[in-house]
Amino acid sequence: MKIRRSGPRTPSTKSQGSVRTRRSVNKPKKSTKNAKYPDIRRDLERQRAAILNDVGEVLTHRDDLAAFPDVSDQASAEVDQNFSMRIRERERKLLKKIDEALERMDAATYGICERCGGDIPYKRLKARPVTTLCIECKTLQEQEEHARG
Repeated sequence: MKIRRSGPRTPSTKSQGSVRTRRSVNKPKKSTKNAKYPDIRRDLERQRAAILNDVGEVLTHRDDLAAFPDVSDQASAEVDQNFSMRIRERERKLLKKIDEALERMDAATYGICERCGGDIPYKRLKARPVTTLCIECKTLQEQEEHARG
């Protein structure tokens, strides 16, 4: 079987166009919700997963106060349980703030100060990813709270 070539083989313009089309179709698109601050989004999602994992462990491994025969042991366990409940309450509030921050990322309003509408600096977002105020507005808010008593 003989293969005949009449010159250098180049793809036709028609096949080039289809290759380009295929590439653009297969090219992954950046989603708008992951476009800005992907590292902060990852940090928030990891923190959220860790909190939910800890809550699941606490709920499945609860100590029964009746298991302690000594009254002082029961009191100590109750104090520990109350302390854990306060920590869980703080984690619940943080979880709510994390969810709100992720929603702001999805809505493309993350990183915008709620008070003045300016951009919140990246360093502030990285240090406190659930923040909703820029440094200036947060300082003003704290001064107002301090003045009110």
